[in-house]
Amino acid sequence: MGEFTIKMPDVGEGVAEAELVEWLVAVGDPVREDMAVAAVMTDKATVEIPSPVSGTVVWLAGEVGDTLSVKAPLMRIETSGIDDTPVSPDAPQEKGAPVDSMTAAETPKEPAACARLSPPALSPARLPPAAPGKPLAAPSVRLFARNNGVDLRQVRASGPAGRILREDVEHYLAAATDATSARQPLAINTAQEAVKLTGLRRRIAEKMVLASARIPHITYVEEVDVTALEDLRATMNRDRKPDHPKLTLLPFLMRALVKAVAEHPQINATFDTEAGRLTRFSAVHIGIATQTPAGLTVPVVRHAEARSIFDCAVEISRLAEAARSGTATRDELGGSTITISSLGGLGGIVSTPVINHPEVAVVAVNKIAIRPIWDGTQFVPRKMMNLSSSFDHRIIDGWDAATFVQRLRTLLETPALIFIEG
Repeated sequence: MGEFTIKMPDVGEGVAEAELVEWLVAVGDPVREDMAVAAVMTDKATVEIPSPVSGTVVWLAGEVGDTLSVKAPLMRIETSGIDDTPVSPDAPQEKGAPVDSMTAAETPKEPAACARLSPPALSPARLPPAAPGKPLAAPSVRLFARNNGVDLRQVRASGPAGRILREDVEHYLAAATDATSARQPLAINTAQEAVKLTGLRRRIAEKMVLASARIPHITYVEEVDVTALEDLRATMNRDRKPDHPKLTLLPFLMRALVKAVAEHPQINATFDTEAGRLTRFSAVHIGIATQTPAGLTVPVVRHAEARSIFDCAVEISRLAEAARSGTATRDELGGSTITISSLGGLGGIVSTPVINHPEVAVVAVNKIAIRPIWDGTQFVPRKMMNLSSSFDHRIIDGWDAATFVQRLRTLLETPALIFIEG
C-alpha cells in the first residue's frame, strides 16, 4: 500500500494558477486510471484532470472556488504497491468555456463511432440504482444538470463506459415532468440560498468590475432604418446556394463595422491604462458577446476584414456551437479588437453595453420593430432598429463616437455600400 499525490498540472502556457470549479470525486471514492477527478478553470477554459493511477481518494486540496498554483498538491490517492512519489500528470486536453444569440441553439453531435439507443423515459422512482462512486459526465453535462436541479446519481447513463450524456438528463427531466400528476397548492416560500460565485460566473463579475472601474463609458444611441437591409437579407437567403448558411443581421453588421473602422481607426483599438498606450489594429477581430448556460462569453471572429458575408455567417455559427458545447479554445475566446452585443428578439429598445476591456468600443443591436415613419407626405411602415454603442471616453470624444455610428447607420440603411470595395 502507498499514497500517490496528484499535483496541479500545467494547464496552459504562461498560466501559473487555476481555479478549482468542481470535484468529480470525494474522499473515500474509488478511482480508476485515466478517470477524471477534478475540473479547473483558467482564462475561461475548463480543463478536466485525470488520475494516472487507480486507488481510493484519501485527501483533497481544497474547496470549489479555491485557486491552486501549478505543481501544488491537488489530491492524494491510496494505491497498492506504489511509492509515495508526487507526480504531475501531463496537461489534459482543454475543453473550453461554456452565441450568437441570433443563431439557433444546437446540441453538439456525438461521434458516429459512439452510436447508442436513446434510453426510455422512466419515472424517477423507476430508475435503476446509481452506480457506486461519482457519476461520469462532462462538465457541460454537469452544469446542465445543476441548472435544472438534477442529481446525476439518479440518471441512467447511456454513453460509453457508463458516461451520462446531456440526452440522458433531458430524458430524466421529461420523465419527472410526466410523473407529476397534480399541482401543489399555493404556499408561502421563505427559502433562500447563498451561492458562491465560482468559475466563469466569477470571471465575468471580475471583468465587469474592471471595465466599470477603469473605463469612463459614453453611450450613444441611434435609430436605423433596416427595411432595405432586411429585404436584401431575405432575398439572399432565398437564393443562397445549398452550401451557404442562412444569414442573420450580424454578418452584415460585421462587414459594415469593417468599413466604418477603416475610416475611424481609433475605434478598432485597445488601451493599456498602465502604459498609457493606445494600440490601433488594421486587422478587425470582432468579439460576439454570446450567452451560454454558464454565462456570457465572447468568442472572436478573426480577420473579419478578409471574410465575405457568408464566411462571417459560417464562423459565427461554428464559434456559437463551440461556446455552447464547451469546446471553444482559449485562442477563440480572446484577442478581439471590437465587440458586438446582441440579444436578438429580446433586444429591447435601448441598452447600455459594457466595453470588453481593454477594447475602447462596443456596438449593441436592439430588436427590429415596424414603426410608422413620416416620409414628408405620409406615414409609412418601416423596419426600425436601434444601435446602442458605448465608447471609452478617454479615447473617443462624443463627436467622434457620433460620427462613427452615423457611418454605420449609412452603411446599414444603404446595404449596397457594404459590398462596394475601395
